[in-house]
Amino acid sequence: MNAVIKASKLAVGYGSRTVVEGINLEALKGQLICLLGPNGSGKSTILRCLAGLLAPLKGAVYLKGRLLSALESKDLAQTLAVVLTERPSPGLVTVFELAAMGRYPYTSFLGRLSGEDREKTWEALHFVNAHDLAERCFGELSDGEKQKVLLARALVQDPEVIVLDEPTTHLDVKHRLEVMAILRQLTREKGITVLLSLHEIDLALKYCEMALLVKEGKILAWGPPEEVLSDEMVASLYDMESARFSHCLGGIELKSGGGTGVFVLAGAGSGASLYRLLNKHGFSVATGVIHENDIDCHVARAMGASVVGEKPFEEISASSLEWAVFFGRQAASVIDAGYPVGSLNRRNVELTRELLAQGKVIYCLRSREEAKVLYGAEAARLVFCSSPVALVEMLNRREANE
Repeated sequence: MNAVIKASKLAVGYGSRTVVEGINLEALKGQLICLLGPNGSGKSTILRCLAGLLAPLKGAVYLKGRLLSALESKDLAQTLAVVLTERPSPGLVTVFELAAMGRYPYTSFLGRLSGEDREKTWEALHFVNAHDLAERCFGELSDGEKQKVLLARALVQDPEVIVLDEPTTHLDVKHRLEVMAILRQLTREKGITVLLSLHEIDLALKYCEMALLVKEGKILAWGPPEEVLSDEMVASLYDMESARFSHCLGGIELKSGGGTGVFVLAGAGSGASLYRLLNKHGFSVATGVIHENDIDCHVARAMGASVVGEKPFEEISASSLEWAVFFGRQAASVIDAGYPVGSLNRRNVELTRELLAQGKVIYCLRSREEAKVLYGAEAARLVFCSSPVALVEMLNRREANE
């Protein structure tokens, strides 16, 4: 399949200063492609060059097989639309009027709109779900509403390519997801190729077919996000020291701190939010025994917590139990996160009993009735907590009194 837009041995920058070099990419029809990298890495400069707003220092950009720099401005505007970070300040211009400005490559010298121009403007506003804003002044809108209107203006141009610089910046969660959904819809239903810069790694994984990773004037990787956004690559891309990216989770976890140690008996998702809460309050987390395919295991390892793991779908081994007892002894506090108990993890009940026998204080997030069924008379020695937040308050009070 022929590339709609192609960059070959491209170097971009300003004057004699090269910002990024070694850019090679091919964007196919209907692809959603993102540029990822830290601030100042050159993402916007690359996009400006791909959009024809900035001449390349080296190499070339091709649009549908034709040299971009050789295209007439009208031909370029009928093929490629641009939505930049800078928002227009059109005064009292209405949403409809602003969106209709996208028809400028097709109107007469006087810029008068034909019936077809108006129809296409309404179609674009409906497509981005902004038709109900048509009579409002653009300047009165929220950031999310403005971004949808600017997308409509780009769509009105009938482009085959849309280039967007950080379209989700400053948007709330609702509008961020709505904008990305609109862009994906454009690629799937209209076959438009979309190139954009992003800061959100999770959005790149969920929406984009290809990703270009940019750092310090170099291209670190180019390919499907599922392949290039490894844990190690993201850590290198953003120089992350206090957090870790988890490809499995599709997000970033803060590293477990070096404070008071707690050992959490968890599993089946009972530990994930608790680990984060404990970490937020400065506790150093260890956990076990957890099966390696458990979400709790993925979260804990992403945080850099000490994990006593067990092979998936196997009963907890004597060796794993022994390691968990060791970590439990070392911890200042032990927590039963209220994990469900089945045949494969039942030895965690033995673990709790063993730690109780050794005099450890164990905080429990189960109901008293459930704990009594699991632990019998030993349940009376547990410290019951009504919620994870109440648990952390107890831990903080205990630490303050010691």
